[in-house]
Amino acid sequence: MEVDETARDYKRDERSELYTYADYASWDDDKRYELIDGVAYMMSSPTVMHQSIIIYLLRKLADYLEGKPCRAFVAPLDICLGAKGDDDNTVVQPDVFVVCDKTKIEKKRINGAPDLIIEIVSPSTSRHDRIRKLNKYLQAGVREYWIVDPDDKAITVHVLENGRYVISAFEETDTISVNILDGCEISLPDVFAE
Repeated sequence: MEVDETARDYKRDERSELYTYADYASWDDDKRYELIDGVAYMMSSPTVMHQSIIIYLLRKLADYLEGKPCRAFVAPLDICLGAKGDDDNTVVQPDVFVVCDKTKIEKKRINGAPDLIIEIVSPSTSRHDRIRKLNKYLQAGVREYWIVDPDDKAITVHVLENGRYVISAFEETDTISVNILDGCEISLPDVFAE
């Protein structure tokens, strides 16, 4: 997902610089946004490679999860990361994610941190995904966070242990075991197949 860094100054309401999910849900301009600490970031359309990676990962995760309690989702679906519902000021739309606690799944949104989040980066989203969102995911208690880099054909996996992320790096010939899903493996040659 492309993030327009200039959109951070985009204001929907001149009375306030910061927004909540309630504000965000009322916007009707057909643009996609994420909120990080109340600041709106506009998102643009993904590339073909980006979509191919999402489809492959979703298919692998959904097939693995069939008949199990966890569920896989893709963007656009809102996640109120702080589990504050309408009052949440951090609302994200990760590319692919898994939720194991069914009480977090609401009719229009996910209310609370998913167990696994996967973001596919581009040059324009790299900083946003690698710093800003990584820190929010850590604070929210996301158990596993993957950053997929199609240009480098690499995936960085962050696994939550004792309140911090332990990081592992994988290259295009590797196979990754999904930490939170015992027995689920992802082949990187297939992820990056063109």
